[in-house]
Amino acid sequence: MEPVTTLLDNNRKWAAQRVKNDPHFFTRLAGQQDPAYLWVGCSDSRVPANEIVGLDPGELFVHRNVANVVVHTDVNCLSVLQYAVDVLKVQHVIVCGHYGCGGIRAALDGTAHGLIDNWLQHVQDVKEAHQAELLSFADVDDRINRLAELNVVEQVRNIARTTIVQDAWRRDQKLKLHGWIYGLTDGLIHDLGVSVSA
Repeated sequence: MEPVTTLLDNNRKWAAQRVKNDPHFFTRLAGQQDPAYLWVGCSDSRVPANEIVGLDPGELFVHRNVANVVVHTDVNCLSVLQYAVDVLKVQHVIVCGHYGCGGIRAALDGTAHGLIDNWLQHVQDVKEAHQAELLSFADVDDRINRLAELNVVEQVRNIARTTIVQDAWRRDQKLKLHGWIYGLTDGLIHDLGVSVSA
């Protein structure tokens, strides 16, 4: 059996189990999308957004990219943000990075990686702004993990400065931004204490 065929088989088993546990699950899911949360996270396959926060499909709107970057020129990310805030009326936007991030490592190591270097320039800008602090860590993994945290903080700030969020706050829309980081080695999320609201 081809690996892709295995995925299709797994899907059928998953859907059957869902219906067995809750016969109306898919009917409800198809009828309405009403998440309270937007998750902006890394594309890393080891960070399954819904699963690590214990939410079912339909309860978490998700945008993912390498190193969970939010920049004002990324129309894809901004479109997701606008849809989440203006249409879905999410109440929380969560930026969640993770320790041991390959994108952060690539931004930190200073070697050429190809096209991705253009994207990771945003993380390198965060690195340069915090160079002295990062160099205080003797261990490279500690440096990577601290840059992952600092990157999350910067992305929360970037979201707060978007016209989308600023307009929502001007309308007195209930919306709070959060910065979290996920530990691959223990499965725990840590709040970085950078929650922002109007």
